[in-house]
Amino acid sequence: MTTIVIIEDDQDIRELVLYTLKSNQLEGLGFESSREFYDAKLSKEDFDLMLLDVMLPDEDGLSILETLRSHPSYHDIPIIMLTAKGSEMDKVKALDLGADDYIVKPFGVLELVSRIKARLRRMNTSKVLKYKEIQLDKEKYIVKVTGQVIELPNKEFELLEYFLINPDIVLSRERLIEKVWGYDFEGESRTLDIHISNLRKNLQDGAKYISTVRGVGYKLGDSDD
Repeated sequence: MTTIVIIEDDQDIRELVLYTLKSNQLEGLGFESSREFYDAKLSKEDFDLMLLDVMLPDEDGLSILETLRSHPSYHDIPIIMLTAKGSEMDKVKALDLGADDYIVKPFGVLELVSRIKARLRRMNTSKVLKYKEIQLDKEKYIVKVTGQVIELPNKEFELLEYFLINPDIVLSRERLIEKVWGYDFEGESRTLDIHISNLRKNLQDGAKYISTVRGVGYKLGDSDD
């Protein structure tokens, strides 16, 4: 599931956003301050986007933004600023420091969710796709699991890419065959099963995210067990 981090010291706003995220099938992790966030020691694989308040009780949001953008583990995480400061100069400063978007309080939660989903869609069309510990670079043709490079044959690479484009969606065997092999493969679904089995072996720790949906196909996502 897609995970959104929110750093916001106003408990009412934080809880409202977390509730809204959950209602829209998004997982939320809330933090009251930068110290709480840093203490959690989250890696870039643990969340997909950050909502960051500017006015915080310890380190201000712009300072956090600058720190994250200078850190190789977080420099490409999408960050949306949440703030009561709505002047043009405030927006320009945040955007120049690397913010991806800027929402002024008070804001509508539906607009917030729309902005989040728009940013996530742009991520999914990028050259680098990721889910949890799995990362695939389409341009460099590299797959990494927990930072380690994994060698994959062509079809396994293409299968993984299609899974990463469609996380948490049950994909039928017919759909996978059509999208990866490019034509209907009637009577040859066993070929797909073999490739999935090999992909799981090659992904090592990442194999746990590819589950079999009996009688239908496969899904990339957390186990429902």
